[in-house]
Amino acid sequence: MPSLTKPNFPPPPTKSDSLWRAPPGVPRRHSCRRCNLFTILLAASLANAAPTLSFHVMGSDPGSWPAILSSIGLSASAPGDVLVIPTGTQASFEECQSRIERGAVLIIEGQSPLAESFGFHATTKPHVIVRSVEDVRSPKLPIVWEKPLDVPVFEIPKEARVFAAERWQGVPLMAGFKRAKGAVLWIAASPGPYGYERFPYIPQALTDLGLEAPFRSERLWAFFDSAYRSRVDIDYFAARWKASGIGALHVAAWHYWERDPQADDYLRKLIEACHRNGIVVYAWLELPHVSEKFWDQHPEWREKTALLQDAQLDWRKLMNLTNRAAFAEVSKGARDLIGRFDWDGVNLAELYFESLEGFSNPARMTPFNDDVRAGFRLKSGFDPIELWSIKAKQASEIAQFVDFRADLARRQQAEWLAQIDDIRKTKPHLDLALTHVDDRFDTTMHEKIGADASRLLPMLSSHDFTFLIEDPATIWNLGPQRYPQIAARYAGLTPSQDKLAIDINVVERYQDVYPTKQQTGTELFELVHTASASFPRVALYFENSILPPDLALLSAAASSVDRAEMVGGKLVVESRRGAGIPWQGPALVDGRPWPVLNGKTLWLPRGPHSVEPSAKPITLEILDFNGDLKSAKVISNGLEFAYQSSARALATLEHAPGKVEIDGAEVKPELAGNVLILPRGQHLVTLTN
Repeated sequence: MPSLTKPNFPPPPTKSDSLWRAPPGVPRRHSCRRCNLFTILLAASLANAAPTLSFHVMGSDPGSWPAILSSIGLSASAPGDVLVIPTGTQASFEECQSRIERGAVLIIEGQSPLAESFGFHATTKPHVIVRSVEDVRSPKLPIVWEKPLDVPVFEIPKEARVFAAERWQGVPLMAGFKRAKGAVLWIAASPGPYGYERFPYIPQALTDLGLEAPFRSERLWAFFDSAYRSRVDIDYFAARWKASGIGALHVAAWHYWERDPQADDYLRKLIEACHRNGIVVYAWLELPHVSEKFWDQHPEWREKTALLQDAQLDWRKLMNLTNRAAFAEVSKGARDLIGRFDWDGVNLAELYFESLEGFSNPARMTPFNDDVRAGFRLKSGFDPIELWSIKAKQASEIAQFVDFRADLARRQQAEWLAQIDDIRKTKPHLDLALTHVDDRFDTTMHEKIGADASRLLPMLSSHDFTFLIEDPATIWNLGPQRYPQIAARYAGLTPSQDKLAIDINVVERYQDVYPTKQQTGTELFELVHTASASFPRVALYFENSILPPDLALLSAAASSVDRAEMVGGKLVVESRRGAGIPWQGPALVDGRPWPVLNGKTLWLPRGPHSVEPSAKPITLEILDFNGDLKSAKVISNGLEFAYQSSARALATLEHAPGKVEIDGAEVKPELAGNVLILPRGQHLVTLTN
């Protein structure tokens, strides 16, 4: 079949061609293609001979540097491709200069003889009190230090680029320059105990100086609301999401609940653009919110608060799904919505009750519709409205309603899981996620909103879904180490650890937080990296809130690699969920030709593997793959690979294959551009030209 991405080249010349064999006495002319191949292989060997894998912090106290540098995939190992010289640490200028000439990146803190040797001099000018910082990547972003710091005014070398400065006087606080094969980054003070209190964009400054993150991942999920992207170039954003490591988009489906030609056309184009870029798409439902129009058309089914007012809380307009007529109508609408678009999965999100203020605010407390009140009255002997009456109820009676409410949430979740399972009978390729707020780390969620993971997680034994744990707003101000703690608290609740995932809310926080209201830079990378090491899947809420300076390094932060080192001229990588490594040219993995690479990135399955340059190109390549790759190998006139995926798997190919076999049976290929759409589950695929 014709190439989908490359022009058709003429066949290589034979030995009788004049370009292959020159007449006697005339110097032999080289084949252009062979020269190009030699150049590519040489470049690949040089490019991959000394990747940036490690860092080393001199002195006895590494401070927060391990957290900063590991958040983008570097590991601690002497002598280190990145060398950090903290304030007060002695280092030889000659040795540092030699390391830079060989390609190392040097990071220098504050005032020192070494800093002066590289041109960063503290002047005699009056010190500046730093409270607010302006970074070149986002000049309008408020970066405020919790504790002001007295900092000398430094003179920096002319070749240095200023990355951050004191906002009001413009005094340089972070600057750097490239030199020889390496670079120097200087900061006026330490980055703080967590690594992001003062300079959130240290990783970005390092990449500006030439550092390339050693690993990549495309396992991120992201939430998407078209209300924020109504007039955009969909293909541009799909490519940007993919480059950021996003492999699945969860689209706010309530905007498309009712049929509308213009809106439906937009959604179809969005799904098609995502598929062409190797991104699967989920219908994100926020029941008991259905849609604006549904709310307007059915006032009789509106949920009620404890004040018996319509439950329009924040942006959600909640419906009474306990009512059987309402449930039937919503079920009918969900089937139509899921059936008329080419979704890859469904996300049932936040299917419980309001509010985060709990019993302290009856104006936001739900559910108090007639059906729920009657059911509780029948069971307990009193109307739950009486919990706020003059005849105040005892704690035991409040606990009775809390338990009834949590059980009602579980029954509704089970009912909707069954609904999606029924829809899957006609669309078996659909994946399913259930987003549920954490109530193990923040145990108040049980009383406040009826969340109870212990009642829901046993359903994993009878329903195939991913349990996506949502970070509650009450702990958004806590650091990344909360994720291992959250993971530990769920470990005992289910044997299906591979079905757990975590949702990070990248939003402005209501707590007093520093240096930025929203997670960005190192703080975001630490969150994503730590979460990725603790959970098989990480979701971000939401794609529109991720700041532009963070996009390029998100995929690096999401990677989880346990070991990486050069051994005998080979790059040895061990990862728990697979990883992408920067790579150019053909490669051998574990000594065999490897077919999953695209000229920039080579994709490895989980486990330990060795990688080295190869002298032999292959005829068919997988440029990108969004499933869990188990194995791959080159075969005669093609390739073979095994994978597992909870949703449909998308394989981006160099060109369309002539023949596709799945589990030994030939199938007609389903293509979206040059992306091959493969079934969910575990399969063996053979592609031949």
